[in-house]
Amino acid sequence: MQKIVFVSGGVISGVGKGIVSASLGKILSEYGYNVTIMKADPYFNFDAGTLRPTEHGEVWVTDDGGEIDQDLGNYERFLNKNIPQKNNMTSGQIYKAVIDRERAGQYLGKTVQFFPHIPQEIAHRIKSVAKKNEITIIEIGGMVGDYENVPFLFASKALERELGFDNVAHILVTYLPIPEHIGEMKTRPTRRAIRMLRQEGIFPDFIICRAERSVDEERKKKIDVLVHITSKNILSAPNLETIYEVPLYLHKQNFGKKLMKRLQLEPKKEADLFSWKKKVGRIKKPKQKIHVAICGKYVATGDYDLSDSYVSVREALIHAGAEIDVGVDISWLRAKEFQSADELDRLKKFDGIIVPGGFGVQGIEGKINVINFARKNNIPYLGLCYGMQLACVEFARNVCGMKGAHSTEVDPKTKFPIVDFLPEQKATLEQEGYGGTMRLGGYPAVLKDGSKILQLYKENGRLKEDAKIFQRLLRKKDVRLTPSVIDALKQKLPVVIERHRHRYELNPEFIEKLEQKGLVFSGKYVRGDGTQLMEFIELPEHKFFVATQAHPEFKSRLESPSPLFCGFLKACL
Repeated sequence: MQKIVFVSGGVISGVGKGIVSASLGKILSEYGYNVTIMKADPYFNFDAGTLRPTEHGEVWVTDDGGEIDQDLGNYERFLNKNIPQKNNMTSGQIYKAVIDRERAGQYLGKTVQFFPHIPQEIAHRIKSVAKKNEITIIEIGGMVGDYENVPFLFASKALERELGFDNVAHILVTYLPIPEHIGEMKTRPTRRAIRMLRQEGIFPDFIICRAERSVDEERKKKIDVLVHITSKNILSAPNLETIYEVPLYLHKQNFGKKLMKRLQLEPKKEADLFSWKKKVGRIKKPKQKIHVAICGKYVATGDYDLSDSYVSVREALIHAGAEIDVGVDISWLRAKEFQSADELDRLKKFDGIIVPGGFGVQGIEGKINVINFARKNNIPYLGLCYGMQLACVEFARNVCGMKGAHSTEVDPKTKFPIVDFLPEQKATLEQEGYGGTMRLGGYPAVLKDGSKILQLYKENGRLKEDAKIFQRLLRKKDVRLTPSVIDALKQKLPVVIERHRHRYELNPEFIEKLEQKGLVFSGKYVRGDGTQLMEFIELPEHKFFVATQAHPEFKSRLESPSPLFCGFLKACL
C-alpha cells in the first residue's frame, strides 16, 4: 500500500511548507524509500506560466515542459531527481477537467457539483501519482482557513478514510511569533490553526513550529495540553543560515523515524546525510568568497528588492559554491540603471556577472551595456536564455559592425534581426497563438569538440548522467530526439539535455557572420525539419564568456551542481 503525507500551513502564508516537504522527502529517501512530492495550488490559473515573477516568484520548468510553481524546484533540489508536471495541480486544472468531462457527457446526465466532484478529481490525481511511489508527500498551498483550500483538505480527509489511518498522515507547518514588545514566543495563533484544521475533520499528527528561535519545551507542553497533540510530535524549525540545513535539523529530532512509525514503516537502511552535511558546512563557512552581480529585469517591486524571481539562479550559485568551497555574495542589479559609463564603472568591483532570462523590452539596453562591459574588461560572464540572445546582439553591434542589431521582440523593424521568430513559429503564431511557439522543457544539444562547454560538462560528469536519460527517451521514441540527435547518439558524440523556456531563437541567417568574427557556437540542436538552433556560445580568448539558450539553473542540485555555474565560479576565483 502506498503511503501519503499531507503538509498544510497555518497562521501565515510563506511559512516554509515547501522546504519542510522537500526536507522530509530527503530524509525519507535516505531511509531507502522511493519518495515523490506534489504541490496543490489553490489559485485558478491553469499553471504558473502566466504569473508575473514579481508577484508569484520564479516560474519553474519541468523536464517534460510544465510551467510550475517554484516549490517544485526545491523538491528537485532536495531529492536530486526530476519531478514531472503532473506533480503540480491547480484549482484551474481541477475545475477545467471536471467541466470538460461534463461537456463530454461523461457524467451521464448527473448533476455536477462542488461536492463530491471537485474533491474526487483531486483525489484521483493524487492516487495516480502515488501508485508509482512508495511515499507521496502533498504540499497544500496557502494556509488553513483559506476558502480556496477547502476542496484539497476535503480530499485529503476522504483519502484517509479510503486508504486507512495507517496509510495517510497529516503535518501542519505553523508560525510562532515573538512580538518585540512582549519578548515571549506565543502559541495561541498555532492553537487556533490546529482547531481550524480539525474543523475540516483533520487531526494533525505532527506540528512543525517555524519561528525565529527554537521552540522550547514549555511552549510544546502548552500546545500539548491545550490542543491534545503529544509534545513528542511537536518539532522545532527555527530560522537557519541555509535552507539546506533544514533536513539535518529535522533529522536530529528523529522526524523521519517518527513519521515512518506513524505510517507503520521500518527503515530500509540507515540514513546517510554525511555528504549533505559536508556541503552545508561549506555553505556556512566557505574557504573563500567572491562577489557576483546578477543584472536582471525582475529584481525589484516598488521599494523592495527581490530574489525569488531568480531563485534557481541564486540556488545554482550556492550549489556550485558548495562544490568548490567558495561563498558567493550576490548583488541584484536593476538593468535599466546601466545607461552611462559612470554607472558601468560600478561593475569593476565584481568578480563575475550574470544576465539571467526574461521577457519584454524593459532594461534591455542596460543589459547590453553590462554584457559589453564584461566582454571588453575580461570579467567572467554567464548568460542565461535572454542573456545569450543579448550577448549575440552586443557582439553583432560592436564586433561585427551591425549597427542597430537587435531582437525582433524589442525592435520588429531592425535591419539585423539577430534574434527572431523562426518562419515555422510565425505560422504557428498565426494559427494557434503564443502557446504553440514556446520551447518548453528539456532539449538535447550536441556539443562542439574542443569547446570550453564540452570540457565543463565532462569535468562535472553530466555527460554520463544524461546518457542514461537519452536511453529512456530512445525507448519512448521521444519527439525531441530528432534524426540528427539520434545519429549523434549512435556515433557516441557528446550530447547533453538542459531545460528551456523561451519563444525567440537566434536567427540562423547570422550564424556564419558571427562565427567569422570569433564567436564560437559550442552546442546546437537540430530540429526534425533540419533547422539548427544554437544552444551555447563562448569566446575562447576571454577568461570566461559563456552563455546558453537554456536554463541550466533548473537542473542544478546541491548534490549535482550545474557544470556552467561551477565553471563560472572557478573563473571568478
